[in-house]
Amino acid sequence: MPMKKFKVNKTFQEINKKIKSGRAVIVTAEEMIDIVEQNGEVEAARKIDVVTTGTFAPMCSSGAFLNFGHTAPRIRASKVWLNDVPAYGGIAAVDCYIGATEVAEGDPLNSVYPGEFNYGGGHVIEDLISGNIVKLRAEGYGTDCYPARKHEKNITINDLKDAILFNPRNAYQNYTCAVNLSDATIYTYMGMLRPRMANASYSTSGQLSPLFNDPYYRTIGVGTRIFLGGAQGFVAWPGTQHNPDVPRTEGGVPMQGAGTIAVVGNLKEMNREWLAGASILGYGVSLFVGIGIPIPVLDEEMARFTAVKDEEIFTQIYDYSMDYPKGDSKPLAQVSYKELRSGAITIDGKKVSTAPLSSYYKARQIAELLKEWLGKGNFLLGEPQQNLPSTRTRP
Repeated sequence: MPMKKFKVNKTFQEINKKIKSGRAVIVTAEEMIDIVEQNGEVEAARKIDVVTTGTFAPMCSSGAFLNFGHTAPRIRASKVWLNDVPAYGGIAAVDCYIGATEVAEGDPLNSVYPGEFNYGGGHVIEDLISGNIVKLRAEGYGTDCYPARKHEKNITINDLKDAILFNPRNAYQNYTCAVNLSDATIYTYMGMLRPRMANASYSTSGQLSPLFNDPYYRTIGVGTRIFLGGAQGFVAWPGTQHNPDVPRTEGGVPMQGAGTIAVVGNLKEMNREWLAGASILGYGVSLFVGIGIPIPVLDEEMARFTAVKDEEIFTQIYDYSMDYPKGDSKPLAQVSYKELRSGAITIDGKKVSTAPLSSYYKARQIAELLKEWLGKGNFLLGEPQQNLPSTRTRP
């Protein structure tokens, strides 16, 4: 991409140098909206170096790799449980992966019933980072080099050799709005949906959401340094189901699920304020994940992107009682995030109350924290070694 296209041209290296020296001008995505409106995108690009973003929501495609160290005698742990939650042991002798949505064996909601709450992988992860005791149970088939067949022990996160949060799909660039047209209440990963379209549920932080502020992933990719669960983490790869080839507005904003990121970080550095187990009534378990991405303002195009507003972001409304489960669903309508965040939307002449699964309040906190970290010079931009795939053809 020729740099001469833009009136303002900055590099990651130049901006990082300013961050180190304390001269970088850093604002949140909310603040950037007013700056661009008052100054224009070119002048805003000259003034502002980094825009911080944030999101905090249940992200089911999450989990952690754990290494609990060799036992005496040694065991090849082919089956592993943590607080009776099954973890995948088919990795190596004492490695396992605990998935956020796995439900504890014997939990009353292992066969999901409305009216009760689950305990699962997301809660195990929260218990670990909270310093709580977790019961480890492992079984092996016994070999000459790994003769033990059973091992049980109470552990804390400090007993683990390694604890790595690795989430295959987080921070969806856009997500659907869910309603229920049937005559009965249904229980979904989007929450409880009352009959005859009595409520609507959504789960994105709109104008604060990271990938909305870089719709074509110009600054985001493998190696991007991020806020993850209260610590520094990284984008490891495009997330599963990453699909940039979707309808977009004139400003480039995708109008349905598009980009995703796989993320990685040191679980031992994270805390429960930004990483918390979730029990979703009648559905199962998940993990609330806090993610923030600093977006460098390289030029006036990035200034324009980072000033995106809720009224410019649209999502599709789906019937989760029939159309969505069939897998060939068609949207009922589309709606802006400004309308969603107002508390009510109108569908076919009917006023429908709205509520988010995501927390805009905590997304704002993440953006502010990231701004503070950058301002102190102890958080630098990570230049991507490979950008996320994008279908946009740039001259």
